[in-house]
Amino acid sequence: MAEVSKTSVVQELITENEHGQRLDNLLLKKCKGVPKSHVYSIVRSGQVRVNGRRAEVSYRLQAGDLVRIPPMRTARVEQEVVDGAALKAQLPVLYEDDALLVVDKPAGIAVHGGSGESFGVIEALRRQRPQARFLELAHRLDRETSGVLLVGKKRSALLALHEMFREGARGNGVPGADKRYQVLVVGRWMDPLRNVRLPLHKYLLESGERRVRVAEDGKTAHTVFRLLARWQSFSLLEAQLKTGRTHQIRVHLAHLGYPIAGDEKYGDFGMNRTLAREGLKRMFLHAWKMSLAHPLEGRDLVLTAALPRALQQFLQSVSAKEVQDHGSKI
Repeated sequence: MAEVSKTSVVQELITENEHGQRLDNLLLKKCKGVPKSHVYSIVRSGQVRVNGRRAEVSYRLQAGDLVRIPPMRTARVEQEVVDGAALKAQLPVLYEDDALLVVDKPAGIAVHGGSGESFGVIEALRRQRPQARFLELAHRLDRETSGVLLVGKKRSALLALHEMFREGARGNGVPGADKRYQVLVVGRWMDPLRNVRLPLHKYLLESGERRVRVAEDGKTAHTVFRLLARWQSFSLLEAQLKTGRTHQIRVHLAHLGYPIAGDEKYGDFGMNRTLAREGLKRMFLHAWKMSLAHPLEGRDLVLTAALPRALQQFLQSVSAKEVQDHGSKI
């Protein structure tokens, strides 16, 4: 894909990877650092042309279309992306073929730039793989969460993954992705298996920060929790997502009185300070396993990411200090 120029017009030929994408989404992706309002303005003014003609921002691009993109200044943000990608080095690859790429996302890095982040996993991957014509996130993980993250390498694979995640979450009989997390909570969880169905509502704080709470008028949310290990003060759970709501695992657990260790949004803040002194300097939430059908071939895929070493060491320190009364010995 051609780079946007600061000084000259770029002619972008649309391939099958961009087929069906909205014009505004293509421009926003390519014009990092350009205000969204300016991107929409240049389309309305006719400076962006498709096959030599004006087009609406909602126009669905077709393979073979030629898009004219005027000069725009993006150097400053591009440099921030380069610096950020360089800092993160190479991301661990769990699986890769022609259709998709699966990485083990570290905690502390966003999946994409924005909301105060100048770079993220997807920007780092694009910088590290300049030959790749198409790399797009198939789903998201919170900045504080580590583990299995899928990236589409073809638009057909990406759209199939999106449909799989969407229909599976709706429970329409379509096989979805089975997403499982390992999570350490504060408190003694007693149920070996527990289905939690609590509706979730998204809202904004006065600062503009996004939050979620349990509310009767919220969207349906279903998490299955399984007890893996338990000590005097902590419990290690597996969380299986049946729906994919924002902060679902975090809010369900906090509402039930079992906040995630190290969760800075919904956790026990006094306990988090103590845990940081004891070596847990991040939220203990890890996307450890995803099972799904290959988006193009249909064969079964099971993708796993081992628990990060820092989390393993913290569990070992808990076991050294407290009696474990459930689960395999850690």
